[in-house]
Amino acid sequence: MRKFATSLAVLGFLASAWSASAAPLNVVALGASNTAGRGQGNHPGGVARNEAYPAQLEAMLRAKGIDAHVRNAGIAGDTTGGMLKRMDAAVPNGTQIVIIQTGGNDARQGVSSADASANTAAMTSKLQARGIKVVLLDKLDAPSSTRDPDGQHFNAQGHAAIAASLLPRVIAAAGK
Repeated sequence: MRKFATSLAVLGFLASAWSASAAPLNVVALGASNTAGRGQGNHPGGVARNEAYPAQLEAMLRAKGIDAHVRNAGIAGDTTGGMLKRMDAAVPNGTQIVIIQTGGNDARQGVSSADASANTAAMTSKLQARGIKVVLLDKLDAPSSTRDPDGQHFNAQGHAAIAASLLPRVIAAAGK
């Protein structure tokens, strides 16, 4: 009987270990228009949401055999203050990684770089307190050939380049 109980305990442990490793990787991309895929107003360029870097990153992770879900929580025109205010609603429980794309809207809307940095630090701190790893995407540098004519937004190739640059960082943050 004791051997049977031990066997059951070992099987239970293995089953829980397997289910933990089989759980999907939940990522949220929190940002502005280049996360959303499209701009608005004077800068309406961009791509459809299914071509934006969050969707392309999800496809790349899946191609690597990682069951990943990358939620696009980008809103065109958003600032770090706006992201901080909506972060709790945008990042559901069960999220393991958040990519924060700060963009240039703070400067365009007169937010000081000190305030933008403080907002980013507050988001990072709150997410880490929830046990969520943070990947910062604060500089979106890419060749002009990957940008739309508006100069503000990326075309599909630009989004693919961003996703490719994020891929090893997200895999490392996930511990995969």
